[in-house]
Amino acid sequence: MAHPSSDTDTGAGVAISDASVGDYVTLLKPRVMSLVVFTGFVGLYLAPGHLHPLLAAVAVLCIAVGAGASGAINMWYDRDIDGLMRRTEGRPLPKGRMDPGEALAFGVVLAIGSVTLMGLALNLTAAALLALTIAFYVFIYTMWLKRFTPQNIVIGGASGAFPPMIGWAAVTGDIGLQAILLFALIFFWTPPHFWALALFRSGDYATAGVPMLPVVAGRRETKKQMLLYTIILWPVAIAPFLLGMTGWIYGVTAAILSTLFVAAAVRVCFDDGDGAAKRMFGFSLFYLFAIFAFLLIDRALAPAVSPLAGFLG
Repeated sequence: MAHPSSDTDTGAGVAISDASVGDYVTLLKPRVMSLVVFTGFVGLYLAPGHLHPLLAAVAVLCIAVGAGASGAINMWYDRDIDGLMRRTEGRPLPKGRMDPGEALAFGVVLAIGSVTLMGLALNLTAAALLALTIAFYVFIYTMWLKRFTPQNIVIGGASGAFPPMIGWAAVTGDIGLQAILLFALIFFWTPPHFWALALFRSGDYATAGVPMLPVVAGRRETKKQMLLYTIILWPVAIAPFLLGMTGWIYGVTAAILSTLFVAAAVRVCFDDGDGAAKRMFGFSLFYLFAIFAFLLIDRALAPAVSPLAGFLG
């Protein structure tokens, strides 16, 4: 039965939800989905082998739909705390524009459909990774880690790191070292990215009872952890170049961007306000996009312009 505050009676005993198409789009978390789709596509593009363009499009579609399914189920489960935070209070469920059951059913159908299509059209390895990604985000992160440990982002961030591995597996049917490197890039990027957000949204998390690191351990410890992860990310980011996966175009760019990311974390350490954290959060989004964009650019251009192309194969 639909939520009484968001339904109208047709006179025939049938309840009609006030949810719009835009509300369903919101459930998919389109901004998060855009990064997921992009990194998944990069994994697919870099993988050795060849996919028919139609199958490649299907693989990317499955990754996008799987990400949207995760977002919808996350919003269904988190509707109580979403209503307590300014950043999320306008979502369809806290506002009563959609019945929780609709959101859950929407997410479950998308999850099953995306995994099934991936398995039928591509291969079982890619389908299994997609299913693992959805399950990890929903059951491990959303339902367990997020509300019970300040390490929620560190461990739960693995779910957001799987898409390039899924794209890779869609082409190859397996997981190689290079795919794991792509996973590691996102995995070590995630904590400083979300902790930057948590620093200037700590009041929201405290109100909602979410044990984000700034709420539990304080701002100073959070800043130290952010700096530590950006330093760890630096060698991880240039590892694809050092191991011969990419050419100098990516290697130089990754070194510069990672240095700037470390510098942003240093500025946060010395800033008593929220300005540096807000700037670091914005830069972190650009950083991940640029890192993966230059993986594409390097693959496309490096053989023609790099003197190391022949050596690296």
